[in-house]
Amino acid sequence: MSTRNSRKTWFTVIGLAVLLIVVIGAIVAYDRGFREHPQPAWVTATPETRFKYGSIGAEHDAGVPYWIFYVLPRIFPEKLSQDGRIVPGGYAALGVPWEMGQELPVGFTKKTIGFPRVANNCAVCHTTSYRVSPDANPVFVIGGPAHTTNVEGFFRYLIDCAKDPRFNADILMAEINRVTNLDPIDKLLYRFFIIPITKQRLLEREAQFAWIYRPDFPDWGRGRDDAMNLTKYFMIRAPMDDTYGPTDMPSVWNLKKYVWEKGHRLNYAGDSQDAYSVVMDSALGLLGAAPAHKDDFLQQVKWLHAYLSELLPPKYPFPIDESKAAAGKAVFAAECARCHASELTGRPLPLNEVGTDRGRLDSWNKGAAIRANQVVKDMGLDRRGLVEEDLQGYVVSFLDGIWLKAPYLHNGSVPTLRDLLEPVAQRPKVFWRGYDVYDPIKVGFVTDTPEAQRVGTRFDTRSRAGGNQGHEFGSQLSGTDKTALLEYLKTL
Repeated sequence: MSTRNSRKTWFTVIGLAVLLIVVIGAIVAYDRGFREHPQPAWVTATPETRFKYGSIGAEHDAGVPYWIFYVLPRIFPEKLSQDGRIVPGGYAALGVPWEMGQELPVGFTKKTIGFPRVANNCAVCHTTSYRVSPDANPVFVIGGPAHTTNVEGFFRYLIDCAKDPRFNADILMAEINRVTNLDPIDKLLYRFFIIPITKQRLLEREAQFAWIYRPDFPDWGRGRDDAMNLTKYFMIRAPMDDTYGPTDMPSVWNLKKYVWEKGHRLNYAGDSQDAYSVVMDSALGLLGAAPAHKDDFLQQVKWLHAYLSELLPPKYPFPIDESKAAAGKAVFAAECARCHASELTGRPLPLNEVGTDRGRLDSWNKGAAIRANQVVKDMGLDRRGLVEEDLQGYVVSFLDGIWLKAPYLHNGSVPTLRDLLEPVAQRPKVFWRGYDVYDPIKVGFVTDTPEAQRVGTRFDTRSRAGGNQGHEFGSQLSGTDKTALLEYLKTL
């Protein structure tokens, strides 16, 4: 064989070897970085588990690598705080509903896209809990307001961890190696790619969430979020303004009662046209970007809309005095039905009539609605969308399951239904949110005991957008009529 042929053969062999290495490298890179695996079968075995733990696709852009998520509370326990104090317990310190035996809290999903990632679904804001006594186990209710969950605390925690110099490959990998045995490829990926990229993406969020660090804006506290500002700054990238309007997490059961053709509107200020739009927009908010797989995303939205349309509100779990409830039904018909059981129900009531805090109204406007609708349209998604007009008031709510919707008013400024039936001057000015022991007398949650103060977040009704004024309907009733009315409301 000539030297030239020998060289040619060697070049061919080397070329093929390089090609083989490239192909193998590409396959490994795809498998460990991008290949999407289905969730375990148990997740979708029932509608309940699917709602609580099923992925809606947020893991692609908003997901946190599982092992980073796992070790953060071990490395940064001091950053889990509320009301200026450190709260032990890892992610449980954020008040998330956590079912016994589950790997993650309700509303947290785990999906492998190359590597396991953690994200959120709709249940993170729409699963509530209550306890019948301080020593009882919690009862979790799908579709209820997540009144114990500190959403702002979760946002801040991830960002604050990323800002810390200890968020680096050496420290994180040392902790990851203590709790699991990654194979050599995953170790390399975590050290050189996953950890640095995660840190970068979390730091990018700091600019998008800048308004939650403003010293002139109070903390949201447990069970609340500033949804429209989230939409403005996170989805449509609007410049930060001076508005602030956190609200309670809403219940989402029995969505079929909202009928677009009857003029019903959704969200507290009536800024969304129908339930399907609300479900889609809420899901997009969790994704933080256009869906990676549009058809899969639409399938999830349609399923969620169908499921929540038929989801029934929970029955009151304590004994009801039937005679008092019957008397209360008459009081309701005379004092409450004009708004809450009429053609007005489900429609916005002008602010000058309801008189409640206007912070939520001012946080949204026609221009933002037009821009948000265009962003969704540009994604190739079709829905009725947000109402393209300036808002005038707050939607008169349907009262099904009202017993579990505490605290009350759109901003959660009144702790119990009994307090709501008092004149503004007699309503609590300061109370603690996020304790889940139920008070069947006042119809709401316990808010002023030492344990409630230890667990919950302090709410001051004199704070910005926290006013408890307005909706004084029924405050003139006698004590007997108020007690009867409360007993009837428990039956709804």
